[in-house]
Amino acid sequence: MAALVLVAVPVRAEPHTYTFYSITNNNPTDVAIGEAQLSVEVSDPGSEQVLFTFHNAGPEASSIARIYFDDFALGLFEGIGGIEDGPGVRFGPGSSPPNLPGGNDMSPSFQTTAGLRAAAVAPAPHNGVNPDEWVGILLDLREDFGFDDVIAGIHTAKLRIGLHVIGFSGGGSESFVIVPAPAAGLLALLGLGTAGVTLRRRGVSGRRAA
Repeated sequence: MAALVLVAVPVRAEPHTYTFYSITNNNPTDVAIGEAQLSVEVSDPGSEQVLFTFHNAGPEASSIARIYFDDFALGLFEGIGGIEDGPGVRFGPGSSPPNLPGGNDMSPSFQTTAGLRAAAVAPAPHNGVNPDEWVGILLDLREDFGFDDVIAGIHTAKLRIGLHVIGFSGGGSESFVIVPAPAAGLLALLGLGTAGVTLRRRGVSGRRAA
C-alpha cells in the first residue's frame, strides 16, 4: 500500500477591504463620488510583504493620482517592494507633493512615511486609477512584523492610508483617508470630525527599497 504523504501548505490570511472618507470638502459632490467609489483590498502574498490593491469602482469621473502611507506610529514597513499597474494605469514610487494634501488639518496630522508614497506617471489624470481601474502597491514588512499587525494598525488608526484624487468632472480634487468603519468615535480618532497579484518590480530594487 502506498504511503500517504502530507504536504504542509501555507495558509494565507483572508483579505480585508476598506473604503475611504474625505478629509477635504472642496466640492461636496466630488466628496460623495470618492466615498462611493474608492476602496482598498489588503491581502497577504507572503514573503514578509503586504499587498494593497486600490480600486475605483466608477462610474463617475475621478482618478486616484497619489497614494500615501502614514506608518510613523508603528514602523511596520521598510519601503515599496513593487507596483502592479492595472490596464490603463501607470504608477511609480515617490510623489509631489510629498505629503497628503489636507493632511496637516488632521489631528494628529497625517505624516507620510519616507519611501511609502506612489504617484501616477504624468499625465496623472490619464495614467491614474480611473473608473473600473486598479493599482497594486506591495510594501515590505520589517522584521518581526506580520499581516495581522498591519490589520490591527488599520483598525486602531495607527496605520493610515491617504489618496489624492483628481479628474472629477468639474476639474477639482479631494483627499481621502482609509477608515475601517464609519463610527463617529473612530472618525474623531482619525481627526476627520464628521466629515493575490504577482508584482513587477519597477523602479525599486532589493528588499529594502526606500
